[in-house]
Amino acid sequence: MNDYRLGAKASIVTIIINVVLSIIKVVAGIIGKSSAMLADGIHTISDVFTTFIVLLGLKISSKEADERHPYGHERYEPVFAKLLSIFLVATGLFIGYGGIKVLKSGDIQTPGKIALAAAIASIATKEGMYWYTSRVARKIGSISMEADAWHHRSDALSSVGSLVGIFGARMGFKALDPIAAIMVSIFIIKVGVDLYIKSIRGLVDESADDKILLKIEDMALSVEGVKKIKDFRTRIFGNKIYVDIEIFVDGDITVKEGHDIAEKVHDVIEERICDVKHCMVHVEPATDDPSMDG
Repeated sequence: MNDYRLGAKASIVTIIINVVLSIIKVVAGIIGKSSAMLADGIHTISDVFTTFIVLLGLKISSKEADERHPYGHERYEPVFAKLLSIFLVATGLFIGYGGIKVLKSGDIQTPGKIALAAAIASIATKEGMYWYTSRVARKIGSISMEADAWHHRSDALSSVGSLVGIFGARMGFKALDPIAAIMVSIFIIKVGVDLYIKSIRGLVDESADDKILLKIEDMALSVEGVKKIKDFRTRIFGNKIYVDIEIFVDGDITVKEGHDIAEKVHDVIEERICDVKHCMVHVEPATDDPSMDG
């Protein structure tokens, strides 16, 4: 199953669960007279919208290279992740505003048991959705799906806050219900800001991490005929890596022999590191470089 189909399957599953869960939570919030649960339900509705954005992002970023986009469409992925992070921050601000409004009005009612039950069900469901989506995101290297996974977890934490607030309110501390909504909103905003920063990093030519760099170097040097690596650079393009590497080969061999060695380096790097989309190998004669003598 390719990356898009795997991501699409996970997204559709979470959309169905979120639609059902959001209806349950909003109804529980209204019937149970809980502002925290009502805010929690609205947060879950927002998850449905963000997952549709993820689907669109995966669809576009998985398109093959064309005349206008010779390097592919992977960089659209962090663009959609950026949109998701902004939406996450907006959701947090909306929930926080609702909690402050209820707190200032002083019109705080004691939540019913139905709101308490909905919070417990939501915590278990949303945490499960986080782990499921996060696992798929890591497998296909999707930043926007990772952002969506955190949206699920923020909803689970929102439900934890709701549970504490509802339980406290039922114990006589009514202000805990809206306060819980405000505290959860702060966490959601922080997650949104963190993901925004990460998506920005995906839009610039940042190098791959040290582990990948060391792996590339070891693989290139393992190819018979490679005397030394002169230089190599990597850049992250969406969820893929581009590699430019210069190798030294014996200066007395034929052009074809040098090309064959370069081809082997190219193949071993692209085949063994799944995140590498393209590897460009430059060949230098060892005898032309003073550092290679002696």
